Amino acid sequence: MNTHRFAPFLAVLALALGWPLVALAQTDALAAASERGLEAYTSAHSLSNGYGDWHETGLRGHIGVGDHLLGAEIATMKRFGERGRYIGLSDTVTLDPDWFATLSVGAGDGAAYLPDHRVDAFINRKLLASRQLIATLGAGYYRAPDKHTDRNLSLGATYYFDAPWVVQGEIRFNESSPGQVRTHQQFVAATWGREHQTQVVVRHGWGDEGYQAIGGGASLVNFSSRQSQLTLRHWLGPQWGVSLGLERYSNPYYTRKGAVLALFWKLP
Repeated sequence: MNTHRFAPFLAVLALALGWPLVALAQTDALAAASERGLEAYTSAHSLSNGYGDWHETGLRGHIGVGDHLLGAEIATMKRFGERGRYIGLSDTVTLDPDWFATLSVGAGDGAAYLPDHRVDAFINRKLLASRQLIATLGAGYYRAPDKHTDRNLSLGATYYFDAPWVVQGEIRFNESSPGQVRTHQQFVAATWGREHQTQVVVRHGWGDEGYQAIGGGASLVNFSSRQSQLTLRHWLGPQWGVSLGLERYSNPYYTRKGAVLALFWKLP
């Protein structure tokens, strides 16, 4: 099996799911060691019930160095009437032909909806004789500007069919403090297509959230939510292309709908 295909497909999932580039980190670093990429994106979302529209612009990049895949992102945004900036860094390292791991960190500029700081770690194991199944164990810590904290543990799996499908699922258990609010969320996702052609990603997540800051010192606590996304990624040339994503999120307090437009480059 050609393990080099791991990086492109999981990169598509990372971008489609709106993960910080830290989660692009769940690729095979050795397979991507010769890769360098850059993506510029902008997004806009409308919210119901007077919560205000969202806007975001950002830049993401990754570079392979030896057995490491290094990633970084920077973004500026406006949510719930408050402007914020975020920066994230990650390092994914191949430990041996079957194991790879990720450590990532990120921080906001004090905006209520961004982390004061966060740390996430993942360990991944390739399974089966073909190594087409990847099992993932993750843990994370999030501290918000209002001093509430989240600690999470996640279990996930990704299966690479011969072509052109990749499917993924994950469940995440979270404990928020104060109050020891315990919640869990899960998602399923599927990617169809090939790199340098056209790829389509669909994803649906559901579950409960512990805390969500909504500005003005207020937070939503212990509530259910759902999120669906559809992303089309199309290569317009040998080294570059465009991505368009649509998203819908809902909870008992508001509904959010929006789109993400991005240009990406695979650097020589």
